[in-house]
Amino acid sequence: MMKSFWFFAQFLHVFLVFSTPIASVAVQAFTGAYGINYGRIADNIPSPDKVATLLRAAKIKNVRIYDADHSVLKAFSGTGLDLVVGLPNGYLKDMSANEDHAMDWVKENVQAFLPETRIRGIAVGNEVLGGTDYELWGALLGAVKNIYNAIKELGLTDVVQITTAHSQAVFANSFPPSSCIFRDNVKQQYMKPLLEFFSEIGSPFCLNAYPFLAYMSDPENIDINYALFQKTQGISDPKTDLHYDNMLDAQIDAAYAALEDTGFKKMEVIITETGWASRGDDSEAAATVNNARTYNYNLRKRLAKKKGTPLRPKSVVKAYIFAIFNENLKPGPTSERNFGLYKPDGTIAYDIGFHGLVSSSADSLRLSSKDIGARGWSRSQYLILPISMAAAFLLFLR
Repeated sequence: MMKSFWFFAQFLHVFLVFSTPIASVAVQAFTGAYGINYGRIADNIPSPDKVATLLRAAKIKNVRIYDADHSVLKAFSGTGLDLVVGLPNGYLKDMSANEDHAMDWVKENVQAFLPETRIRGIAVGNEVLGGTDYELWGALLGAVKNIYNAIKELGLTDVVQITTAHSQAVFANSFPPSSCIFRDNVKQQYMKPLLEFFSEIGSPFCLNAYPFLAYMSDPENIDINYALFQKTQGISDPKTDLHYDNMLDAQIDAAYAALEDTGFKKMEVIITETGWASRGDDSEAAATVNNARTYNYNLRKRLAKKKGTPLRPKSVVKAYIFAIFNENLKPGPTSERNFGLYKPDGTIAYDIGFHGLVSSSADSLRLSSKDIGARGWSRSQYLILPISMAAAFLLFLR
């Protein structure tokens, strides 16, 4: 009798171990350290299936799109690529006001494509706070909560992470990094409640950071080498005594300082956009192929080292590069249409170690060790990596 009871007890223990759900850790939409944005405001870029082939060949696993276009979701099915889809700003008011509509959107644009298409995140809006549409400010948190509740009700919280990306316009200042705080009209009513919710569900703070834009705003006072991760004296933060040899690290630590000031010291910062334009208007002299190649090459190398920033040395920097292609239909200055690593035909725009769908004359732009020596770069300097892209505020605002 006792022997039978002991056997049953052992069986029950094993059954419970293997049948009881394990407490899930907050899902991570971003694996590794390098990702890319797949913008599609163009009429001359390759089809989504060719883009999936290109990204797999380049071994870029993390991809962000700005909507949930079904042709892209279908093309990425079975590819193993991790995808973050976007809920465009134009949907926010409706999603905030109507839970059923949020549920329908998630079912149609996320659940219907899982698990074959590895949708790992939903970016609810883009650069809303700090923007000019104040009605969207008020709708953002409601939309975030309704989308998350739909994900939760469908049992997808351990698969899909909810985020939103901010520009540097949410900050009142960013230099030196330790002095960075959120703007008063953003902080209490909008940013803090949003951060409280993201803290509860384990979401990061997503920032679009562009050293290119910061340099362009004040080229007389900002050393372009500092923006491009080249040899420079850098800057020192008088409050923390931390030294920064590149602008991207300073921008990231500025965000960490603002989060700490608001009470969210443990929240991770992820760069959701950063890059450098390869062509611009006459007033955009820094937008050159050489500068774009230098920035993106050094950024890729920096991310590959999987290191943190001076303020958060143990928090590996993660960044999505902007962007895969030049987008010929984007409005604004010429630079806006020339952030791509690839040309519309799928060839590389300049070489940073990736290959295009077909061979390209851009191979002649390869950076050899001889090129590096001629430019006065040491090998160790060349391996310093960055990430930055988005935000038009001065880093060196005095």
